[in-house]
Amino acid sequence: MAWLEADFNKFKRILGIDEAGRGPLAGPCVVAGVILPKGFSHPLINDSKKLSEKQRNACFKDIVLSALWVGVIEVLPETIDRRNIYQATKDANIHLIQLANADVCLTDAMPISHQRIPVYDYIKGDSRSISIAAASIIAKVCRDAIMVNYDQMYPNYGFKQHKGYPTKAHIEALNTYGITPIHRLSYEPVAKLKRKTFFDGDL
Repeated sequence: MAWLEADFNKFKRILGIDEAGRGPLAGPCVVAGVILPKGFSHPLINDSKKLSEKQRNACFKDIVLSALWVGVIEVLPETIDRRNIYQATKDANIHLIQLANADVCLTDAMPISHQRIPVYDYIKGDSRSISIAAASIIAKVCRDAIMVNYDQMYPNYGFKQHKGYPTKAHIEALNTYGITPIHRLSYEPVAKLKRKTFFDGDL
């Protein structure tokens, strides 16, 4: 596979950024940034959604061992509710750019301007850039681990299985057991349930 990094050969340190968890009803969105050694290759690294859990975990270990820099930001549900998911994710992208000692940044469809380094955004960037793909794997593995921990705290919700995404089982648990502190109150159907609980309690 020909990666985008070949088009940025003049830069020594290329930062790739991606996130996991924009769509779930519960838990954080995790945004990761990775700087790989120049010319780095790996037989498995790809968009994290195209890999099995076993493959992601194997890649995660190799990335952490090989990367020049790895940064991870956990965007909490209350921040998502306050800023909205797009802006909260963008804020985390900007923070990673500021933290990393990079010469250029590649993002997965996240346009960012007026930074100290050039930033290029690509649709389906996690399938086109090995740096973005590595960041997507770091973000996904970290977020999955967080949701497995939450499964122990809230065993009735099935977070270990669905990771907070709006599956039928998650919706049923939400309607049966109510909203937890890790649910995103601005997301439907959580927002609808919150409104119903408020009005029912006000009667």
